[in-house]
Amino acid sequence: MRLASIRTGTTEVPAIVDPVRGVVPVPALFPGFDGDLLAVITQGLHGELAKLAETAPDELFVPRETVAFGPPYRHPRLIWGIGLNYVDHAADLSEQVPDEPASFMKGDHTVIGPGEPIPIPRQSARTTAEAELGLVIGRYCRNVSEAEAPDHVLGVTTILDQTAEDILERNPRFLTRSKNFPGFFSFGPEIVPLADLPNGVRDLSALEVSTVLNGAVHRSNTVARMRYSPQFLVSFHSAVMPLQPGDIIATGTPGAAHVRPGDTVQCRIPGVGVLANPVVQG
Repeated sequence: MRLASIRTGTTEVPAIVDPVRGVVPVPALFPGFDGDLLAVITQGLHGELAKLAETAPDELFVPRETVAFGPPYRHPRLIWGIGLNYVDHAADLSEQVPDEPASFMKGDHTVIGPGEPIPIPRQSARTTAEAELGLVIGRYCRNVSEAEAPDHVLGVTTILDQTAEDILERNPRFLTRSKNFPGFFSFGPEIVPLADLPNGVRDLSALEVSTVLNGAVHRSNTVARMRYSPQFLVSFHSAVMPLQPGDIIATGTPGAAHVRPGDTVQCRIPGVGVLANPVVQG
């Protein structure tokens, strides 16, 4: 069972997505619950809701294609981004993969969801969009080993991480500014539990991540080609600070696409999902 948020009028409600039966809003399974999907995760309700969905009558479900998805949640406590994590991407930029993960943080004001516009900021003449595999933390995580890391990850999702590349090129110390314009972090439509992935809970290496621009694959690579594996990234960052349920780690991109107003950019990860956003002038 996958986790998502669906738009109902002017609000967004958490939902369970059954790949066969469709989508059921959480309040239909858990009457009286009025929180968002982040509350579901932080309260540890996702397992119970998945069990309720398994036994729920079919009439509670609606076809997936009839609903509009928002981001899974709007206000993650923490977003870690990782730069230059695919060996081939670093080579494209004539950069070397750093000896430790090149990390940065993003604010929740950057968050948008499927179909929402990515605005090009007026300060930037060259903005890029980058497809990434996202890791969603499922339980408190501090100083864990790589072997222990998957036990603390709820699931994975598709991400589009944007960069005002021309600002960053002026000075690498401008990284935070170049990454934090509104609309510079799209994720969703679904969070896929690790147990639901084709290759099992502990092996994400076969997943293929693609940055797609206007329907054409711009760059694609497998997680196996990361310099720092998802397990390592969780372990490494849990040694920096505690990771809490709902925190997100964006694991790096196989390739960044220069986007312009009128473009549509996608993150495609077979077995996880497709995330698409139009690009507009901000």
